[in-house]
Amino acid sequence: MNKRPLYFDYAATTPVDDRVIQVMVDCLGFEGNFGNPASGSHFFGQQARLSVELAREQVAQLVNAKPEQIIWTSGATESNNLALKGVAQTNRESRGHIITSQIEHKAVLDTALFLEESGFDVTYLAPDHDGLVSAEKVSAALRNDTQLVSLMLVNNELGTVNDIPEIGRLVREHGALFHVDAAQGAGKVAIDLEAWAVDLMSFSGHKIYGPKGIGALYVGPRAHDRLQAQIHGGGHESGLRSGTLATHQIAGMGAAFALAHESFGSELAHIQRLGQRLLKQLVGISGLQCNGSPTKRIPHTLSLTFSQGHFNSSALSAVLAYSATSACNSASKAPSHVLLGIGHDAERAAKTIRLSLGRFTREQDIDNAADAIKAAVEAPAPFWAVAQS
Repeated sequence: MNKRPLYFDYAATTPVDDRVIQVMVDCLGFEGNFGNPASGSHFFGQQARLSVELAREQVAQLVNAKPEQIIWTSGATESNNLALKGVAQTNRESRGHIITSQIEHKAVLDTALFLEESGFDVTYLAPDHDGLVSAEKVSAALRNDTQLVSLMLVNNELGTVNDIPEIGRLVREHGALFHVDAAQGAGKVAIDLEAWAVDLMSFSGHKIYGPKGIGALYVGPRAHDRLQAQIHGGGHESGLRSGTLATHQIAGMGAAFALAHESFGSELAHIQRLGQRLLKQLVGISGLQCNGSPTKRIPHTLSLTFSQGHFNSSALSAVLAYSATSACNSASKAPSHVLLGIGHDAERAAKTIRLSLGRFTREQDIDNAADAIKAAVEAPAPFWAVAQS
């Protein structure tokens, strides 16, 4: 049996925490909390509803929102679709203007493209070389007909953190709605939706040690009446997202957010130490570049470009599970749109890896990963690479 490689792809997905698994198991089987949360007329439905509402409170607590402002979805992709399409469709006749950036997740970019093809005017802001979209650039792009601005909190490839509070302030002063994709930010950045001028925010369960297939959308008071449902059939979730609620997944996401709230400070410090340990061991590699802002970032995600010599990705992937780009781009085999957006060409993008650390990463994993990366950089080029050069 082959030895499992070291896992350094937490940005793609996190393993479900064992404590979360137990919460989910308790919602399955006849002896468990298996009822339909919408069946409020009997004990089983009422118990399931209690679990759903507890999870809603747990998600809200981590981001300092009100529980009733949390709407369950199937994941951040659906949340992003609901936010963008739901707002746009309230202005279907007049269309209008939407602002996003060139380095958003494909769930936002593809949705923005769909709206553009449907007659909406979309501005795609270019980031700076540090992978940030400034408040000044957003302000300059605002127009009288701008109805929505959609930007991510944490970039999924670079780990860079936009100044969401300041951008939100400017967008709100202008009168537009502000949507933030926080799939990569929850549990890693202190989010305060009571203080931030954010109207819509997307979350994902599987980026925070919860299950896949579950997410949520925060809907603030300014957005609620300006958002149209995209899935109909029963009026669930305040009429914004119909469908029988998956109690076990919702309870799991709630438990994951509760654990993140409980261990926020200690976990962040743990990841910071590990990230510094890794970079310290790699600093001697000639031509190594760490992409993105060195200060406005989370320590969990590192985008590294090896610009000199040959980089033996095959040797590295045998011992290390990492990404060459984000999971949403990997199937296309095209250069990362994020790396192209910050000025890389296709050749440099091909010599870039994304390492992402998480709750179960240990110091020995860091040391072994550093050794594997240095070996991959120093290894001789395979015959086929020499023949093509």
